[in-house]
Amino acid sequence: MTEKTFMTGFGGQGIISMGQLWVYCAMKEGLKVTFFPFYGAEKRGGIARASVIVSDSEITSPIVTVADSVVIMNQDSVEIGEKVCKEGGIICVNSSLVKKDPARPDARIYHIPCNEIALKLGNVRVANMIMMGALSKVTGAVKLQDLDTILPSYFSSNKRSLIEINIAAVEEGKKVVA
Repeated sequence: MTEKTFMTGFGGQGIISMGQLWVYCAMKEGLKVTFFPFYGAEKRGGIARASVIVSDSEITSPIVTVADSVVIMNQDSVEIGEKVCKEGGIICVNSSLVKKDPARPDARIYHIPCNEIALKLGNVRVANMIMMGALSKVTGAVKLQDLDTILPSYFSSNKRSLIEINIAAVEEGKKVVA
């Protein structure tokens, strides 16, 4: 099994964090991983992308030019996301911010209202975790079963109070595409 995923959105949406946590969980599950982040110089609002590969065999290149699955967190990222998705691939869109679908009738498109669900949970900043849960469910590539052990070392001590809501967000993301 090899899953090549391309994640894209704007800075501040947690694209890079989502990619990091995806590979940390995959490593805990015994998979081989690559993580190649790209982001603009802006701290928030610029382009953020991550190429992530998880596999049970050797990975030859960290670059994802053709993705099995694509995460699109905002409307401005639709064009690049639809181009990198393989024929018949999976595209997960944050339907809270993406109002015009990728022009890919061959792809399996999942609409996940990440921001709305995050607001119901009490923190819009967990929208990325909702998407990660949905991605886990639709691809089956990473189960995310070790988040409770990974998050305490991922978050700084002053953010440990966010662990519970992040785990809840992942579970909500899995439910929305069940």
